Amino acid sequence: MEEIILATNATVEGEVTAHYISNMAKQFDVQITRIAHGIPIGGELEYADINTIAHALSGRKNYD
Repeated sequence: MEEIILATNATVEGEVTAHYISNMAKQFDVQITRIAHGIPIGGELEYADINTIAHALSGRKNYD
């Protein structure tokens, strides 16, 4: 196994679960990644809450 992709819900419970699994997996030589969370395609910023916007901004990447 080369990678563990964490795909938990964007809730407090999902965050805690992802953190727990990540900590457990650190003992292995494996890449740990997490799926992106944020504004969906076609979503309107005016309807997004501050936490969703914060997640979207923290997961941003270069635009080539």
